[in-house]
Amino acid sequence: MAREAGVSAMTVSNVLNGHAHVRPATREKVLAAMAALDYRVSPAARRLRSGRTGTIGLAVPDITQPYFGVLAGEVIEAAAARGLHVAIEQTNASREQELEAVALARRLMIDGLILSALAVSTDDLRALDYPLVFIGEKALDDDLSQVAMPNVEGARAAVAHLIATGSRAIAVIGGQTPDEGIGSSRLAGYEQAHADAGLTPEPGLRAVTGYTSEDGAAAIERMLARGIRFDAVFCMTDSIALGALHALVSAGVRVPQDVQVMGFDDLPLSRFANPSLSSVSPDHHFMAEAAVDQLQALIDHRDTPSRRVTAPFTLTLRGSTR
Repeated sequence: MAREAGVSAMTVSNVLNGHAHVRPATREKVLAAMAALDYRVSPAARRLRSGRTGTIGLAVPDITQPYFGVLAGEVIEAAAARGLHVAIEQTNASREQELEAVALARRLMIDGLILSALAVSTDDLRALDYPLVFIGEKALDDDLSQVAMPNVEGARAAVAHLIATGSRAIAVIGGQTPDEGIGSSRLAGYEQAHADAGLTPEPGLRAVTGYTSEDGAAAIERMLARGIRFDAVFCMTDSIALGALHALVSAGVRVPQDVQVMGFDDLPLSRFANPSLSSVSPDHHFMAEAAVDQLQALIDHRDTPSRRVTAPFTLTLRGSTR
């Protein structure tokens, strides 16, 4: 192209990189040479030369779960605003698959990875010399870059609202994860709200289940069949809460008059339930933006200090609570 345009190779490079100091007439000559030679800029070649692919990874436990679909959409949008693409991997909440997601990202020359970790240990993560940001549920040590869900704070506020509106026998559904995950932290918030009000929750009101709507419905059906009395249900995810709500209404229980129902995540589907579902609403947009920003900083400068940030939240009150 330099020969075709009658300029130096450096001038061609300056034109291709958009440098402002190139004279308009010179720029036109280079662009004409590009057209004559049918030259196209190769982003892949540029990235190989720079050691970057312009792609980051996102690894989540189960992409079929609505929450992770919402999170993935937010991360893709945040990455696109920075000129990045996102490759998504599913780990099934397995330690081996979470570690494999990191190894795969390296093999594919992905610049860095946002990992929703549930099973790997802090020691596992410290041993990984790779740009990583952790997002979501699992509580990690402060020397790892992470964007945390407001698990304790959100659960505490949710249960405090149920107590403030008159409920005293509040069931809690969920918690079938490793101790560092949703189960322990959201249960801690549930217990703190009771302690704040001078109350002690009954052990029989806790149902340890998975996190699907089927799990929520089955837990309510078991409690009703056993004659367990409760006047509110705090569900550790909206998916659980939607199942619980369905089982209560199907059994003729009035919501919220007889039993209040509160979820966590504020999924888009929740406002279309009947009655619409009250929920803890973490700022998913904030989480995605913070995670992509942290990861980009680590990619640019590997010695960037680690940071832990916790997403803000609101309590979105709808028809399932008083």
